[in-house]
Amino acid sequence: MPSVAFYTLGCKVNFYDTEAIWQYFKNEGYDQVDFEQTADVYLINTCHVTNTGDKKSRQMIRRAVRRNPEAIVAVTGCYAQTSPAEILDIPGVDLVIGNQDREKIMDFIHDIEKTRQPINAVRNIMKTRVFEEMDVPDFAERTRAFLKIQDGCNNFCTFCIIPWSRGLSRSRDPKSIIKQAHQLVGAGYKEIVLTGIHTGGYGDDLEDYRLSDLLWDLDRVDGLERIRISSIEASQIDEKMLDVLNRSSKMCRHLHIPLQAGDDTVLKRMRRKYTTEEFYNKMGLIRQAMPDVGITTDVIVGFPGETDEMFRNGYDLMKAIQFSEMHVFPYSKRTGTPAARMEDQVDEEVKNARVHDLIDLSEQLQLAYAERFVGQILNVIPEREYKGAPKGGKMQGYSDNYLQLVFNGSPDLEGKLCRVKVTKAGVNECEGELLSVMDHGLKAAVQ
Repeated sequence: MPSVAFYTLGCKVNFYDTEAIWQYFKNEGYDQVDFEQTADVYLINTCHVTNTGDKKSRQMIRRAVRRNPEAIVAVTGCYAQTSPAEILDIPGVDLVIGNQDREKIMDFIHDIEKTRQPINAVRNIMKTRVFEEMDVPDFAERTRAFLKIQDGCNNFCTFCIIPWSRGLSRSRDPKSIIKQAHQLVGAGYKEIVLTGIHTGGYGDDLEDYRLSDLLWDLDRVDGLERIRISSIEASQIDEKMLDVLNRSSKMCRHLHIPLQAGDDTVLKRMRRKYTTEEFYNKMGLIRQAMPDVGITTDVIVGFPGETDEMFRNGYDLMKAIQFSEMHVFPYSKRTGTPAARMEDQVDEEVKNARVHDLIDLSEQLQLAYAERFVGQILNVIPEREYKGAPKGGKMQGYSDNYLQLVFNGSPDLEGKLCRVKVTKAGVNECEGELLSVMDHGLKAAVQ
């Protein structure tokens, strides 16, 4: 039985794509082995979001070549899409395929087996207008399924290379999404996470069908308990979207909305499409529509030209918005983007000090958000046994509003919908007490 090994760098979309590519190999009778083992085919799914992503991608490619010089080494993903020649220059690489045409991957592999001639299968992604259909029927994590609904991005923020490696925004056919959702529910998943490169841009290229329409169609899928959006821009939350958040019982009370910077001058230089005032007001509307919603965000610290005053403005705004968690990144130069060529780069030490300030703030806000729920009963889908308890007997999982809860229970609860009372708040995890298990949407008797 031929074997294949995968290594994935980068974002959730890449992990989804790798799972989808694995289905093609599986259908041809391949066995999947660990990347550290000897395999007949190695596939590296690369990341291009930072210069470090490129470097790490090259390291993993070389590692595969060393592990088995006879193997076919295939490279895909964002770095492959933008720099195929650079990758083919690495001795031992057989196939470079970008972020499209991956349904042809087995044909390419068969050609290489016959001829041992390297293939560059990368096309200009900017000309691609059709979503690459790749299904994933099953995930290693049993409790929530990822469903990719969109690819590409039209925004061209000055710090970001992604439109060049993923192309322009393209939406998956709604019928295909709903069909896949039914399959995932049939396979036992209760929560679906909608994912994409610019997920909230879903429908921009469709006739009269937007993300809000898709959410109502998913709301009607029987047996689906929770719908989560992996990320959405503030500007994409319009009246219709607020209505879904308000009325759909399946929408999770958690949204990830990237702010990136809390100062208007910086936002303008980043080419973000909102002002701090617009962003702040939108958060208010979201909270009116969906009380108690947890809003998490991404922030880039030390963007070129960011002064102490601009940073303080951002700090104050984030405090006022009261995010439930912030993912903080120091700005890093991405070769090929306008921001990398800007003159006034911020000193590394200044960046690091600011990052620490924001991480401290994030932890305060996380704790404050969690404390609001002490004494409340939340729905939790346990994901795994909690490793921190010496005697075992505890499970952990996320509530609909994205609090990580640890509570008494056994592994047979995995993937079931549990009612858990929050007893103690914490920064990264909260403690709770299991009250009952509601399976198949029926309220079970209290345990």
